Amino acid sequence: MHPAYSVIFFTTSSGAGYGMLGLLGGLTLAGRLPPNSVFGLLAFGLALFLITAGLLSSTLHLGHPERAWRALSQWRSSWLAREGVAAVVTYAPTMAAAVAWVILGRNTGAWGLVAAGMALGAAITVVCTGMIYASLKPIPRWNNGWVVPIYLAFSLATGSVCLVPVTRLLGLEVFHLTVWIAVISGAIAWGLKLGYWRHIDRARGLMTVARAVGMEHLGEVRQLEGPHSGANFVMREMGYRVARKHARKLRRIGLTVGGGAIIMLIVAALFVGPVVDLGLSILAVFATATAIFIERWLFFAEAEHSAMLYYGQGLGQNDAG
Repeated sequence: MHPAYSVIFFTTSSGAGYGMLGLLGGLTLAGRLPPNSVFGLLAFGLALFLITAGLLSSTLHLGHPERAWRALSQWRSSWLAREGVAAVVTYAPTMAAAVAWVILGRNTGAWGLVAAGMALGAAITVVCTGMIYASLKPIPRWNNGWVVPIYLAFSLATGSVCLVPVTRLLGLEVFHLTVWIAVISGAIAWGLKLGYWRHIDRARGLMTVARAVGMEHLGEVRQLEGPHSGANFVMREMGYRVARKHARKLRRIGLTVGGGAIIMLIVAALFVGPVVDLGLSILAVFATATAIFIERWLFFAEAEHSAMLYYGQGLGQNDAG
């Protein structure tokens, strides 16, 4: 599939924002976050900025962005519409929790339950985002049980990394806890991603023309005539190819930066001075942005649409070279 940078930015930016909201809600219920107005302003401000920027960027991939609101009406059958509805609904408890936290200085009692609703809405939205891709049967590399857990894990991992420098800047005791949440969630996310890569490599070439048209019982199925030779939209959008050696190189870079360097940076922040630890925490955020961009680019670039079988491209060919 052709990687659309607006969609890549959307899934990574909004995913990190929803991860922050989920973490804020969870830590609030656990009583680990004080109703510090400055912290609330920075944390909610950053989370809402990431979410809103991501949602707005997603409309750039549409032919008519001004009609994006119409997609919400198809929530009964479309995961894209469900994601939009969940995103809009999640704004309500988020804004209420933010106002109570920043202006009223309260995050316990009923307001803690509002924060819990915010966290639940964030999780549901991320699940809907993952299901947009996991529900697409014509794309075997998305239509599997790995996609949704990976989206959830990366949302929490990137969100927690973004929250670490905020807690450190204000000198909150929860700084150490957020560091370990970032470490554990990051390890889980990249572990799941490694499992996903192994899964799609082992499943390479399983989709055939006979399976695509539901005629496996007839044996080999061949086309009577070949398609037209000129390039079209389907070939450009669905037939993106990335050489196997390049994909493996990018996988190693993403895994090294995301699963190794980031963990080392934020763990090191626990054992250095008060200025250096903030610098390492901020550096980890930029490293996370690089790693998650690589991961998400590969997610799209390595996907193969069954429609390309019609054009003579056997699924798995984009791994050659």
